[in-house]
Amino acid sequence: MDRDSHAELLILVLSDITRDPRVRKQVDLFAERFAVTTCSFGAAPDGVAEHVSLGAEARGWPNDLGGLALRRHDHVYWRLPGVNAAREALRGRSFDAVIANDLNTVPLATTVRSRGGFHADLHEYAPAEKDNELPWRLLVAPYQRYLLRRYATLAASATTVSQGIADAYRRHFGLDCALVPNAAPYQDRTPGPVHTPMRAIFTGTAQAARHIDLMIEAMRHVPTGLTLDLYLMPNEPAYLASLQAAADRVPSVRILSPVPFAELMDTVASYDIALAFQRPTTFNIRYAAPNKFFEAVQARTAVVVGPAPELESIVRRHGFGVVTADFTAEALAETLRGLTPARVATLKAAADSAAYGLSAEQSMGPWVSAVEAMMLTARR
Repeated sequence: MDRDSHAELLILVLSDITRDPRVRKQVDLFAERFAVTTCSFGAAPDGVAEHVSLGAEARGWPNDLGGLALRRHDHVYWRLPGVNAAREALRGRSFDAVIANDLNTVPLATTVRSRGGFHADLHEYAPAEKDNELPWRLLVAPYQRYLLRRYATLAASATTVSQGIADAYRRHFGLDCALVPNAAPYQDRTPGPVHTPMRAIFTGTAQAARHIDLMIEAMRHVPTGLTLDLYLMPNEPAYLASLQAAADRVPSVRILSPVPFAELMDTVASYDIALAFQRPTTFNIRYAAPNKFFEAVQARTAVVVGPAPELESIVRRHGFGVVTADFTAEALAETLRGLTPARVATLKAAADSAAYGLSAEQSMGPWVSAVEAMMLTARR
């Protein structure tokens, strides 16, 4: 893509970009080519021409239960503090192109003056984000479906994270989403030696829906040749406390505080095995290809996954991991017991071979194509 420092690109998201790896990759990709303005919560990411910061109180998620129950979806959306703050901050501004991240910025993007239109990066399948919760299915899912039908269909183009999610968007809403997986930037590394005992790692959020307790239970039945460290965000403090109590009864398991993002890759690389094992309690978990999975590849660790369609396909194609028989603690324990140091060394070497092809640099083509098309339209 040619450099055009006069072309103006708005990257819009109702989250903190400095803590959002996917959006940060968009900034890194385009900031050297265009005058990038970001609009989000939190501080400005490095490299942007301008940042529009929304206040911490500028919520972007609906809690108007009455409006949701009455299906007053536009009323609910346009009264969101985050939406109003962004709309006011961008009033009178114009851009050549806009990237709207997540469904909750898509209606907002339709109000921004953009000569080339807007691209919708639908990170996950919005109607099923918490489809394991009945109130969410009854109140929020219809709201999400409405926003998709009413506003997402106006996008010039769209992307999402996995084939299963893209298939659902096409089947239910007629949206053709290109794939940009949550791949990590390429790391020029070599696999480290296998430790004695072998070291396994899991990084993620302490949420009951993710059944992290299964990993702790599995480790009760694994010999002393393996340890497991869980680096957990305290999203659900009560659940985290229950995990800590369970881990205290398993000497080979530790729960640790999350490390800063800048240190994450080095931390993962200091382990032998990365677990990307999560029971598919929601549609999005089932079809996820999470950051932790691709970070493990760049860190050159072996990977253990459950039989989730997206992850199983990649692991079997490239040979850098193993797939459990099912999503039970027993199946995970059986898989971990079968990993020898020699086998793990082979898997780490396969991760090294796959790292470049599975890097962010090799997967962001659809974003480039989308922005190029919008910029071409803007110049007409």
